[in-house]
Amino acid sequence: MGAIEIAPLIIFALYGGVLADTVDRKKMVWGCEAVALICSATLFGNAMLHQPHLLLLYIVAAGFAAVQGLQGPSFAAIIPRLVSHEDLPASTSLLSLRWQVSSIIGPAVAGVIIATAGVKVAFLIDGITYIFSVLLMLRISPVPPSPDATPGSIRAMFDGIHYAASRKDLVGTYIIDLTAMFFAMPNALFPFWADQIHARWALGFFYLAGMAGSILVTATSGWMKHFTRHGRAIALAAFGWGIFISLAGCTNSLWLILLFLGIAGASDQVSAMCRANLWNQTIDDEYRGRLAGLELLSYSVGPLAGQLRAGTTAAMTTLRTSVISGGLLCIGFVGFAVAKLPDFRNFDLKTNPYAIAQRNKSERNT
Repeated sequence: MGAIEIAPLIIFALYGGVLADTVDRKKMVWGCEAVALICSATLFGNAMLHQPHLLLLYIVAAGFAAVQGLQGPSFAAIIPRLVSHEDLPASTSLLSLRWQVSSIIGPAVAGVIIATAGVKVAFLIDGITYIFSVLLMLRISPVPPSPDATPGSIRAMFDGIHYAASRKDLVGTYIIDLTAMFFAMPNALFPFWADQIHARWALGFFYLAGMAGSILVTATSGWMKHFTRHGRAIALAAFGWGIFISLAGCTNSLWLILLFLGIAGASDQVSAMCRANLWNQTIDDEYRGRLAGLELLSYSVGPLAGQLRAGTTAAMTTLRTSVISGGLLCIGFVGFAVAKLPDFRNFDLKTNPYAIAQRNKSERNT
């Protein structure tokens, strides 16, 4: 499934970013949600067959990945147009909490439904939720492209990449996130980890621990509205992620493992929120969609590749070696990147010229 999803995600995220800068973002988000509804209905129809088709599952998985790639940049780019500049940190926290709660409640409810009523009912309910989503999105006001928007083309996509590459503060956010997720993403090992410490019953807690840390940070994120040193915070959070993942691999105590995973999850959430605020408060609307496409790849491809690395390393060595080495490599590579990117590590929202320009533009529009 991961191999099937990664290619359409990369392709459509890049072009989805171009479309987000050239079409009405509300229409783009709504249209993609409608296609996702069709994908969900396809899964329900397949489940209703006497012999469901395995190939269809792969096709729909690729379809969902393509939809995510197309919709993600427009969804991310629509927020700065709907929310005032000074309220962007609060909206980032709210969106993070929405994602975290749904990530916990969604699978839990699905598991109960599947266990009690079966897969067919679960797919049916999933399709119904998409209907509600499509109807609710109709209430969003139109978000037409910027007057300075360039026509959608491959050249426009490379213009966006060039803009990102010219800003070392943005490059730093992408490199740090990809490095942390590639080297120290242990989720693929959780079932084997729980088995290794003779705590199969605690597998759900392995998945919950990091999310619990993330929710705690989000729930106490009021300080984020007045925080400005995002580069330093992202670097320290990435170090924290690597350190506590390594510590989790050094012990066989279930409760210490869960504690360290929870702190690692909290560190990752600090990084995620600071990255989102840096992006939302410094990128001009003309490039917002294309840069959102790169951001989508940054936080989507890293975990997928990281889980492949973790599983491969564990198979070639041991699970403990995979976890500890991944955390240590994360620390080393993050340190190297931070040392080589002074514009990133010294980023301050108060003095950054791109942030000042966006504040001034927001004040003029107000």
